[in-house]
Amino acid sequence: MLSLPVRKRFGQHFLHDGAIIDRIIQAIAPQKTDAMIEIGPGLGALTQYLLPQLERLTVIELDKDLIPLLEEKCAGLGKLIIYQGDILKIDFHSLAESKQVWRLVGNLPYNISTPLLFHCLKQVHLIQDMHFMLQKEVVDRINAYPGQASYGRLSVMIQYYCRAEKLFNVKPGAFQPPPKVDSAVIRLIPYKELSYKAKDPILFAEIVRNAFNHRRKMLRNNLINWLEEQDFEQLKINSMLRPEQLMVNDYVKLANFVAKKNELKKT
Repeated sequence: MLSLPVRKRFGQHFLHDGAIIDRIIQAIAPQKTDAMIEIGPGLGALTQYLLPQLERLTVIELDKDLIPLLEEKCAGLGKLIIYQGDILKIDFHSLAESKQVWRLVGNLPYNISTPLLFHCLKQVHLIQDMHFMLQKEVVDRINAYPGQASYGRLSVMIQYYCRAEKLFNVKPGAFQPPPKVDSAVIRLIPYKELSYKAKDPILFAEIVRNAFNHRRKMLRNNLINWLEEQDFEQLKINSMLRPEQLMVNDYVKLANFVAKKNELKKT
C-alpha cells in the first residue's frame, strides 16, 4: 500500500481489506453504461475495481495531494474523470452531460457523513442509488424505528426519501489507519413514488428539524410556532409525545396540515 500522511481534518481512513472491497463491488454490481460518481476515492481502493467495469467513472476528491497517486494507480484502467473539490458544494446536475441519474458510491469521511447525506437528499431526484461506507452508528440511526434512542432527524429524512438496507459491518482493521469505531455499508434507493408525499418539502424538513432540536421536550413545545393544541387534536396526534415517538408519515401529516393552514392564510 502507498504510504501517505493522513490528514485528520479530512477524516481519512483508507480502505485496504481485499475481501471487504470485493463485497462492496459485488453489492454495487456496476454495469458498463452506469453514470457513477465515487465520493472521496482516496488511494483508489474501490476506484481501481470500478473503473474497468464502466465506460467512465467520475470521482470527487477534496485532498489535492491524493490526485496524482490516484491517477497513477488507475492509469490504463479506463476513463477517469476527476474533480478536485468539496462534495458539499457540488451540484450533481452540473456534472451530467445529458439527462441522467447518478449512482453514488464512496467510503465517506466520518466528519462529513451526515451533512453529505443531507446534501444528497436535496438532489435525490438526480440519484438512482447510493452505496456508502459509514460509521456503524450512523447506519443504525438511518435504519432506526420510532421509539428507539437512535431514531431522529436523519432517520426520518432518509426514510422519507429512500429505502435503506444495511448490507454488512466492517471492523476497524479493514482501514489504514484504523478508526476507533466500527463501520457499515449501506444501500439507499430513492423512491420513485413517495408513500407519503409532503406538499412542501422545505417546510417538511424544517418541521422535522425543529421537532428534534430538543429531543426531551414534547411536540407541542418544539412545534409551537406552527401548531396549536386543537391542530394536534384534529390530526389525532398526541401533542405530549416526544419527537422520536412519531412515524415518518406522522411528520408528513403535520407538515401538510401546516402547509394547508398557510395557504388558507393567503386567501
